Amino acid sequence: MTDTTSRALEATEARRRQFALVGGLVVVAACVALALAADGGSGLGVVDAIVLGLVEGITEYLPVSSTGHLLVTQRLLGMGDGAAATAADTFVIAIQVGAIAAVLGLYWNRVWSLVLGLVGRDADGRALLVRILVAFSPAALVGFLLEDTIKDRLFGPWPVVVAWAVGGAALLVWRPAPGTRGLLDMTMRDALVIGLAQMVAMWPGTSRSLVTIVAALAVGLSMAAAVEFSFLLGLLTLSAATVYDLGQNGGEVLDQFGLATPLLGVLVAGVSAGLAVKWLVSYLRTRPLTIFGWYRLGVAAATVVLLVTGTIESGR
Repeated sequence: MTDTTSRALEATEARRRQFALVGGLVVVAACVALALAADGGSGLGVVDAIVLGLVEGITEYLPVSSTGHLLVTQRLLGMGDGAAATAADTFVIAIQVGAIAAVLGLYWNRVWSLVLGLVGRDADGRALLVRILVAFSPAALVGFLLEDTIKDRLFGPWPVVVAWAVGGAALLVWRPAPGTRGLLDMTMRDALVIGLAQMVAMWPGTSRSLVTIVAALAVGLSMAAAVEFSFLLGLLTLSAATVYDLGQNGGEVLDQFGLATPLLGVLVAGVSAGLAVKWLVSYLRTRPLTIFGWYRLGVAAATVVLLVTGTIESGR
């Protein structure tokens, strides 16, 4: 490929990203207008949807825990009281659809390879798909068996603070060095190790992204391969959780909040997740995970202040 051709392709790709961003912003703006025109007494305001969408999109794939951030943000916004509690909890899961769409768009070629592998037309795609399923299985089983226990005992600000602090300290003390193996060099054992690590992320505040990236580095994957596998595994994990929760409580979200405002949150999450993923991939090409360790300690300390001062409640 000549330099001229390469530059032309890069320019075309840059224009495509610009058009996609502008198109996404136009759609978000349209949904803002639609949401403003909708019933303002729904219990989920436009600002709430935008804030929660941004929090979800920015934190979902970064190793900082979107669940922890959303839990604290809900309390700061005063959401989830009374009859709207279940609907609010389901909404913050539903906006994961935006984050799912972002990875589908950014990694479409890889996802299409997995689809072809599913129907036996791509050997590499089939092998990778099997490894994703192996890594997905442990957390799926634990989540199914212990869902009520986890929600009753761990979904609160103090467990999140503990997880943020422990994870932050771990990143500062143990700095896993990237390996050299690529995504297609993964073994079944590697996938199982990553899957077992993902079980730890059932504790809110731990971060699914953090434990899967660290586990992938620990088994010898390169940083690029570790991050991409974390995204692909997250695609399946988030999709399963979203479908499961919406199947149980999706009707309550529509009853309490309508359609326009939740859709706005989904779109904001999608745009912000796409930008966050692009930034993370670029950042980790040349830098370690240390900055996220400091961030986790900082947000844990800030949350302690909010709890001690009574700004947010410590209960479930």
